[in-house]
Amino acid sequence: MGSRLNPYISFENNAREAMEFYKGVFGGDLSISTFGEFGDKDAPGADGVMHAMLETPSGYTLMASDTPPGMSRTVGDNITVSLSGDDSDELHDYWDKLAQGGQVSVPLEKQMWGDEFGAVQDRFGVNWMINIAGAQQG
Repeated sequence: MGSRLNPYISFENNAREAMEFYKGVFGGDLSISTFGEFGDKDAPGADGVMHAMLETPSGYTLMASDTPPGMSRTVGDNITVSLSGDDSDELHDYWDKLAQGGQVSVPLEKQMWGDEFGAVQDRFGVNWMINIAGAQQG
């Protein structure tokens, strides 16, 4: 496998819930390792997610963890995940699921550049952009 580019999202204490939600959106295989698996099983926060990885049938990879004690994070403004392509049905389905309980900042609709584009912050505070390629002129 060559290099890959994928988002890595830091959550406060709900990485497991968030990653299970994203598995429901995109499908695929989710693996989760806890801090306790690699340290003191009885320590505070041992059941927190040290590393989670979702590999989807469409080839997307999403990684996440709970923020370790003592480290800071700011919800939503440190990452935006971009999904793009020309499979309108698939991308509309992702949009519908991500928007449930979220806040749409740009409705998914045709833009001046000819593509459909939308932006939404999901219920976990993660920002998403979806771009669906328009019909090519020629």
